[in-house]
Amino acid sequence: MAEQTDTYAEFRDAVNMTPAELRKWLGSDESRDVGQKSSAGAESVGHDSGRKIVQILGKKKTELTEADEKHMRKVVGYVHRHMAQRPDGDVSESRWRYSLMNWGHDPLKK
Repeated sequence: MAEQTDTYAEFRDAVNMTPAELRKWLGSDESRDVGQKSSAGAESVGHDSGRKIVQILGKKKTELTEADEKHMRKVVGYVHRHMAQRPDGDVSESRWRYSLMNWGHDPLKK
């Protein structure tokens, strides 16, 4: 499926954290503190997304499902939208950066 190939490439470009880096990040207090939550104490949308990203990164391209592809498109869209909203100044310890990292993208990573 040509669309999946494009989605896969875009996803791999958007997600610049390794599975190990993302897993470690998701275990941090900063990761759990940011993002939109359905209720107090609930997991944020981004944190849930990060767990799904780790699973997707652990699969071979041929093992990806339609649900994986749908989530990959969601990740690409989020990263692109959020990057366009970069705040001024140092973002190294910002909620903006932390939110992006929950989605597998560290804007400070080369």
